[in-house]
Amino acid sequence: MESHATMIAQSATDKGAARLLGITQRSPSAEAGGGWPDEIMPAVSPASSTIDRESLWPRLAGLSLVIEAYEYDRLHAVLAYEFERITTHVRLVGAGVDGLGEDVSVFREDGTALHETRPSLPLEGEWTLAGFCDHLAALDLWPEPPEWDVALRFRNWAFESAALDLALRQAGRSLHDVLELEPQPVRFVNSLGLGKEPSIEPVRRRLARAPLVRFKLDAEATWAPTLVDEVAATGAADTIDFKGQYGFEVKDPEALVALYDRVLAAFPDAYLEDPHDLPEIAQRLGDHIERVSYDSPIRDPADIDATPLAARVVNVKPSRIGGLRPLFDVYARCARERRAMYGGGMGELGVGRGQIELLAALFHADAPNDVAPSAYNEDDPTGGLPASPLAPLPEATGFRWAAGDSA
Repeated sequence: MESHATMIAQSATDKGAARLLGITQRSPSAEAGGGWPDEIMPAVSPASSTIDRESLWPRLAGLSLVIEAYEYDRLHAVLAYEFERITTHVRLVGAGVDGLGEDVSVFREDGTALHETRPSLPLEGEWTLAGFCDHLAALDLWPEPPEWDVALRFRNWAFESAALDLALRQAGRSLHDVLELEPQPVRFVNSLGLGKEPSIEPVRRRLARAPLVRFKLDAEATWAPTLVDEVAATGAADTIDFKGQYGFEVKDPEALVALYDRVLAAFPDAYLEDPHDLPEIAQRLGDHIERVSYDSPIRDPADIDATPLAARVVNVKPSRIGGLRPLFDVYARCARERRAMYGGGMGELGVGRGQIELLAALFHADAPNDVAPSAYNEDDPTGGLPASPLAPLPEATGFRWAAGDSA
């Protein structure tokens, strides 16, 4: 998401905001006034083992949790291109401990952030984790339906991830212990846009401080051939993100097609994320289908084989998927079908960043995960940036990554 954030900073327009949030359409509940859409809450999968490549959700579903109170905490940071990022910690409190999640749904304080509205919700009580998630699905988490449907998922994820953290901490157990998985070192990339007037300089600044860092770069039709060559010469690009799945008008089709021609030639091994759904581009990607990946369209398991091209690679963003059950179903489906996965974030400032690093450590550690430590999102990062891969740092209890280099 870090590149989404820089894109917002480059443009304060609604279009830029839509790119940040991964938006493709208005909320289906905006007219109905409902809460979480029922169709994205798949049934619990039968209990299974990791070897069977079935969902591991049943190992978590029966965890008990007690909620006595809840709080909302504002988080703020200035990222690349002077983009002011705002998120909210959701804190669920019970039995002497707390559980944390992070709401990434708001990119500016316009009266809809959780720390602004502080909604009164019927969360207190004794629950199983599955029961709490079912209860949450029936609640309205917004004062009014959000403009964009994906914001529902972002906010739902904040509460469900906080509930998972609380349930594990109350049980005195860690996520990897309950799932019976061993965290592995996490390979990451720095997701980055190259500016309104695209330049190699953002890449060079980071390479000067972290010579081995790898990148996921937002490709624009405004990239000059010389810039493509300069980026390719670094040998540091693992993923090229075309951001072609957001439904925006292509203003210069010829320039866009020329960009694809240059990128395909210059980056023969990079993943090609979210290509534009245009016949001339699909034709060019025919010989590169094994490198095509999708991010924005993936919100539940059924979306995996509904993408415009029959891609084999999935960017798994927990906040976009929006719930624990569908997230573990996505992991299981990718494992069964031997699809490559890598993780993605949405500019988390707090506990949410560590949570996606932990999930990457458990499910797709050796991949170009877009989960770089937050310092990489600064415009001109200081020295001493953490190196990839990150050593696994799960906390002893809960759904958290210990504070350290990954902060």
